[in-house]
Amino acid sequence: MHLHFASVDRMSLFITCPVEDVERATAFYTALGWTLNAEMSDHNVSCFAIAPEQYVMLGSRQMYASVGGTEDLVGGPDTPSKVTVSFDLGSREAVDELTERARAAGGRIGDTDDYPFMYQRQFDDLDGYHYSPFWMKSADDPTA
Repeated sequence: MHLHFASVDRMSLFITCPVEDVERATAFYTALGWTLNAEMSDHNVSCFAIAPEQYVMLGSRQMYASVGGTEDLVGGPDTPSKVTVSFDLGSREAVDELTERARAAGGRIGDTDDYPFMYQRQFDDLDGYHYSPFWMKSADDPTA
């Protein structure tokens, strides 16, 4: 059996994360420099654009649990993240800058990996969600 999907000109990506305190989470993501989408945010959820058509939705645990029968999937800050959100940035400095903004906002900083082909950092937000920004090194870049 083959599934056929209609051609998609554009697809938006939304990653929804249950959080302990929407206001606290909003302050953290604002400190990262990401853009709050006010039209898609209220007291129960904050929506941040992290790139064109890519969003992180931070919903209260109560709101998250009420959608789609996920009550048993709502963890907490001490529960390891089941997903790592990885994304590329334009430079090693951009990766360091974002990671340091996360540290300054109270995030937990993880490993730094400096591979021959890629530079990568790790951080967790205040609710334990794991992010891994990276920079792909160019083969002709002498600083790589």
